[in-house]
Amino acid sequence: MKTFLMVLLTIASLVLIASILLQSGNSAGLSGSIGGGAEQLFGKKKSRGYEAILNKITTAGAVVFILCSLVLVAIEE
Repeated sequence: MKTFLMVLLTIASLVLIASILLQSGNSAGLSGSIGGGAEQLFGKKKSRGYEAILNKITTAGAVVFILCSLVLVAIEE
């Protein structure tokens, strides 16, 4: 069981790294970090297509990663 969870954790981490690196940045520079917060807050950016798929893959990878990590810690104790 522990070996299976370790393999699943490794796969989840690789998927998470790849999906984050494939996503495009919201905006560049310091001005983007200041002005970009308002766009995200009010929902002006709507993800469609490729970005939406990458967003869902990133979310699923993060959930699997956290759950595997918590289960592995619980098994160790």
